[in-house]
Amino acid sequence: MREDILNSILSELNGTSAEIEASAILSTDGLMMASMLPAGMDEDRVGAMAAAMLSLGDRTSEELSRGGLEQVLIKGEKGYVLMTHAGDESVLSVLAKPSARLGLIFLDVKRAAESIEKLI
Repeated sequence: MREDILNSILSELNGTSAEIEASAILSTDGLMMASMLPAGMDEDRVGAMAAAMLSLGDRTSEELSRGGLEQVLIKGEKGYVLMTHAGDESVLSVLAKPSARLGLIFLDVKRAAESIEKLI
């Protein structure tokens, strides 16, 4: 039941913009809770990388006196990876096209993260 609701949130998020290519909800230790990833993308690998990046981001934000980590943004030649906390124990990760309008993506991701936080 809960997984169905999480998948519904991801489906709605992916449908809000053609610039969002994929999304996933993970626990902070990297376990996949729900995902809408492209075929062939390994969920375990995505989870492990997300957990590592969040851990590093948390530590960096603390060590450099920037406060609690809100999000991690990675820009590559083929697009963006955005990770944001969705409550204390979960993370929303989104893959977006290089042409993505980040302001709109940030807004949509924030709304989805709030919905996930209420559920988890």
